Amino acid sequence: MLTTKSLERVMELEDKLRTEYQTQLDAKSAEIESGITEREEQKATIAKQLEQIKTLSLEASGNKHLEQRNRELHSRCENLQEEITTQKARLKTLQKDLSEERAEIKTLKQFDPAKMKKNLDTNKKKLAEKAAAADLLQKSLNKTKSENAELERKVKELEAKLEELEVSEEAEDVAA
Repeated sequence: MLTTKSLERVMELEDKLRTEYQTQLDAKSAEIESGITEREEQKATIAKQLEQIKTLSLEASGNKHLEQRNRELHSRCENLQEEITTQKARLKTLQKDLSEERAEIKTLKQFDPAKMKKNLDTNKKKLAEKAAAADLLQKSLNKTKSENAELERKVKELEAKLEELEVSEEAEDVAA
């Protein structure tokens, strides 16, 4: 019985303490629950912020990659522009060399051996024809000169005969 009494007393004491401290317990429970709620909200906020940080980190990483790629492309662009400038200069020198070579080829074509040989052969033929014509003219001239000389000799003979005849006619006229 003693134990039941003590148990009753303990229960009464518990009820008394509970009534006395119940408000404090309720306040502390509410405080604990609000702390837990607050902690859950903070965890949610932290998770949200962590997600944003990850997103921003990815974007920043993407931006870094983009900036790096941009720098590389800019550098490549400058290199290509320099290369284009050197290629243009080289092209100009090659065009100049090409025009010089074309002029040289044109000059060399003027002295084309086949063409020159053909011209030489043609000129030889013309020269041979002219020489043959000159020989014919020379022969004709010599023949004409000899004929002319013969005719002049005949004219002189005839003139001499005419004079003789005139002299003999005069002598006949004087004798008559």
